[in-house]
Amino acid sequence: MQEAGRERDRAAAAADLGGVAASVRPTDTAAVSTKPAKRYPLALWIGILGLIMLVAVYIFSLSLKQNGMLFGLMQTNLIEKEREKPCHDPSIPDTEIPYLHYPMPNTYDRKECACTGVRFFAILSMQRSGSGWVETLLNSHPNISSNGEIFSVKERRSNITAITKTLDRLYNLDWYSSAAKNECTAAVGLKWMLNQGLMKHHQEIVEYFNRRGVSAIFLLRRNLLRRYVSILANAHDSAMKQLNGTHKAHVHSKHEAEILAQYKPTIDKKTLITELKRSDKLAADALVNFKNTRHVVLYYEDVVSNRTIAKEEAVQSTCENPHKTIVRSYR
Repeated sequence: MQEAGRERDRAAAAADLGGVAASVRPTDTAAVSTKPAKRYPLALWIGILGLIMLVAVYIFSLSLKQNGMLFGLMQTNLIEKEREKPCHDPSIPDTEIPYLHYPMPNTYDRKECACTGVRFFAILSMQRSGSGWVETLLNSHPNISSNGEIFSVKERRSNITAITKTLDRLYNLDWYSSAAKNECTAAVGLKWMLNQGLMKHHQEIVEYFNRRGVSAIFLLRRNLLRRYVSILANAHDSAMKQLNGTHKAHVHSKHEAEILAQYKPTIDKKTLITELKRSDKLAADALVNFKNTRHVVLYYEDVVSNRTIAKEEAVQSTCENPHKTIVRSYR
């Protein structure tokens, strides 16, 4: 009896488990465990894209407005600076305005000469080519200041930054030398040898000359052999100091010149041609590199033969008519 009851209970439990298993189908399980992905309508995507575009247009318009305001301020500042210029001479041609400056020195006031326009120049030359003499001729003019060979100091030509800093100080009339005319200067410049950083940084210097309106005065020497002899004689006097124990690179009397002329240098024929070719190429390269600047070309031999014409040409190139370019054939 008991065995029969247990069998019935087992059968009933098995029947219940089978019914539950049958009621749970694989398809129902998949339906319960996964959810269908939500799909947004196309209109909603278009709306979101349009909103993004509107925001982008708004931001872009704000940027344009701000840039326009900045540009307007820049124009206003330029106009105000133009109005603040101390002098306006209607007789000056428009082509000459970039070459006429009104410096404002940091170390003094130009006073009654504040309306005196200043032109910038540079004498570009090689040693023993008469640059000291021509500079003396220029400085004999009451309103021209040529301040010497300032780039003979290596620190001033160590890099282009040092060069432009020195030039800015010079052309702002803040450079003092025995030739400085200070507040009433009408033309200011210097003597610059080709081997004193000029050729090394020629591209930047050409840009500076054109930007600042600097007129270049080339002073060259046709007779390169005589120039070479002068170099040797100057080196000898530097060592021997023939003039009362002193060395003078530039003499100022006939007596001094006769003393120095007594030395007869010995020339090495093996290196002579090479030296003359090197000097000739240096001068030719300088003329090519600075051909796009406002310039005048003078020769030492012309200055010696006619000092008056040479002085007039140099003065015209610095003070009166810097647009004039006098180019003589280079040999």
